[in-house]
Amino acid sequence: MLHLLNQHRTIRKYTEQPIKSELLNQLLEATCRTSNTGNMQAYSIIVTTDSTLKEQLSPAHFNQPMIKQAPVVLTFCADFNRFTKWCNQRNAEPGYDNFQSFMATAIDALIAAQTFCIAAESVGLGICYLGTTTYNAREIIDVLQLPKLVVPITTITVGYPVEMPDQTDRLPMKAVIHNEIYHDFSAIDIEELYTEKEKSEFYKQFVAENNKENLAQVFTDIRYSKKNNEFFSEKFLLVLKEQGFLK
Repeated sequence: MLHLLNQHRTIRKYTEQPIKSELLNQLLEATCRTSNTGNMQAYSIIVTTDSTLKEQLSPAHFNQPMIKQAPVVLTFCADFNRFTKWCNQRNAEPGYDNFQSFMATAIDALIAAQTFCIAAESVGLGICYLGTTTYNAREIIDVLQLPKLVVPITTITVGYPVEMPDQTDRLPMKAVIHNEIYHDFSAIDIEELYTEKEKSEFYKQFVAENNKENLAQVFTDIRYSKKNNEFFSEKFLLVLKEQGFLK
């Protein structure tokens, strides 16, 4: 299993081979055994295989081609709708229309998503996370007809890989792992941790194509700019209010 995890790659292109229903159900059954808050299983997974629905979802994901090409698209949702209805039907007063409950269910949805990905890769399937889900959550809610207290958190495309691309780089472990307590980074530490990434030919070309001085500017000015972060933050907070998680 450790070998498998170390071989992870993001797969954005898939063959036309469908995923058999039996296999997909086995993967989803394994996913539903994953850890979750209080064993409430306060999450839902929307399985989309219909080409018309995938077409409707595509604009919310900025028309990334894997949405329409992948045989299966999974939308993992924070969901306190089901649990709240159960409480109401049992004369138990639910109190899950708040931000703390949203965080709990959002974490559970992400844990389930990663469990599915590991299971899928273990049987030769390829996966791709789409970070666009929270950007355009309202549009996804409309397409998938999500009720109150249900919010999409992440989307995963899955299928049989057309090819096996190179692995993307990762920072040294000491950039991420802190022993016992958090050890803040000095300027020297930052230089050491990011130098190898910045020196790679791939990222040098990335910087040149975007007409920037360095890789950090590509992230701050283009990929994840302050303007866009604030815009999508406001948009998502509005969704949380509309879906009942914020007063």
